Amino acid sequence: MAMAPSSSLPQVYPSPVVVAVWEWQDAFGTWHPYSATVCSFIEQQFVQQKGQRFGLGSLAHSIPLGQADPSLAPYIIDLPSWTQFRQDTGTMRSVRRHLFSQNSAPGQGIVWEWLGDDGSWIAYEASVCDYLEQQAARGVQVVDLAPLGYNYTINYATLTQTNKTSSFCRNVRRQVGPGYPVTSVIAPPGHMGLVCSCQQCLHGSGTGPVSGRYRHSMTNLPAYPAPQAPHRTATVFGAHQAFAPYNKPSLSGARSAPRLNTTNPWGATPPAPGSQSLFHSSLSHLGPQLLPSGPSTSSGASASFPSGPSSSSPGNAPTTVPVQMPKPSRVQQALAEGASKPEPEHVIRKYTEELRMAPDEDCIICMEKLSVTSGYSDVTASRSLGPMAVGRLTKCSHTFHLLCLLAMYCNGNKDGSLQCPSCKAIYGEKTGTQPRGKMEVFRYHTSLPGHEDCGTILIVYNIQHGIQGPEHPSPGKPFTARGFPRQCYLPDNPQGRKVLELLKVAWKRRLIFTVGTSSTTGETDTVVWNEIHHKTEMDRNLTGHGYPDPNYLQNVLAELAAQGVTEDCLEQQ
Repeated sequence: MAMAPSSSLPQVYPSPVVVAVWEWQDAFGTWHPYSATVCSFIEQQFVQQKGQRFGLGSLAHSIPLGQADPSLAPYIIDLPSWTQFRQDTGTMRSVRRHLFSQNSAPGQGIVWEWLGDDGSWIAYEASVCDYLEQQAARGVQVVDLAPLGYNYTINYATLTQTNKTSSFCRNVRRQVGPGYPVTSVIAPPGHMGLVCSCQQCLHGSGTGPVSGRYRHSMTNLPAYPAPQAPHRTATVFGAHQAFAPYNKPSLSGARSAPRLNTTNPWGATPPAPGSQSLFHSSLSHLGPQLLPSGPSTSSGASASFPSGPSSSSPGNAPTTVPVQMPKPSRVQQALAEGASKPEPEHVIRKYTEELRMAPDEDCIICMEKLSVTSGYSDVTASRSLGPMAVGRLTKCSHTFHLLCLLAMYCNGNKDGSLQCPSCKAIYGEKTGTQPRGKMEVFRYHTSLPGHEDCGTILIVYNIQHGIQGPEHPSPGKPFTARGFPRQCYLPDNPQGRKVLELLKVAWKRRLIFTVGTSSTTGETDTVVWNEIHHKTEMDRNLTGHGYPDPNYLQNVLAELAAQGVTEDCLEQQ
């Protein structure tokens, strides 16, 4: 099962000393740990530059694995792209780095393996090994791997793995060998707070780890070390935030702004029952396949053309010639999806009231006085909004140049909604640019730390590689979707269920993910998290991305509200 490549960036741990496990992902999405010896070599090479760049810059370095194990001579690890490259075939595989406490299974050199069809023993992922070891220590006889995304149970008495669907059994075994390499958690010089370099915590910072913000990991497998002291999440930023003026060159004028952006094409299909016993619901957003207007429609179409000169009688009608129309490319389909969005000027007029007299204050968008011409009049033109027109937003009463609001709107998603740059109040229904995908929900009886009185909700998001639409950074170009499916956890209690329902709304509005630049790998045109934090670790909170965390549910409700997703949305459904 495919999981997200773990960032190798600085994270939060109670102790600065941990063990590192490096893993590679096969064609079926399963992660495999390198041996402890190979991991030691990789970690040594990695740490040499990690202390210089802290994972925030381009890692211009390749690690030849043959130096650690001659049988791996064809392989190198390319750190800038987080891939394993086979030099003789060109095959590329994702790699990731997991950190565990020293008393975990990897720290003690414990590896669980299953017997393959060819008689070879294959190691489970490091997180699975750690989970199995912890469950064995607790005296559990049969372990269900569903919380980790696998459809298997492990019986410690018979040392067998059973497929819950087919009942097929395999042998398993527990091996003890050298411990995985001990390493240190490194923070940038001068950094005094908690450090997290995950995509969501770095979103919008552009400079490095953000302290004082609660954390979320790009890794998706839960790990189960010995209980540690929980890290509480910090309070979410309030609605009144400092506002940085827009960079003028980046704003598109009303006339010059592309008009290709469309309304939300991701109509939700009704939840369909799945085949797995733990399945609860599924939100699959396939979207309509609308084709470009014009002569090309679809393959197999017929078109009528006037016939040329012929010897037939003058009264004969033109013949109908069947014509095979070319099937539109994926790029054409992506650019054509959706319908026209409302005119930007209409949106500004809808949510503002024009003032006859400008108040004696600054427009916080252009930083000019409201009584003078808009600072964006040189790059934004409008037929209906004058350069000195001033308006007040109807709900929050904050005042701006209408041309500045227009420039701000045209630089965004142009979805018909408007967000006040001062107080973040949302007008209309805010939507995002999340690519099509699938959201599945499962329930099981295992409880989360801090929520021992209830079961657990497992959310699985899945998005595939695709072509960017007109609302994305590079329309018509491919985008990647690394590390899917991604698994997230909620307590199955009233508040957790409320968060789940709001996350469904956010998914339908395309707000969970977006297409941008990954802060963990630097990769552009890839699917990244979009400011709504999720818990991706079930039974550990060493990084702040798991449980227990008594503040998480309240914090994520505040983040959802900041995106315009509140309980009122549930009442409207």
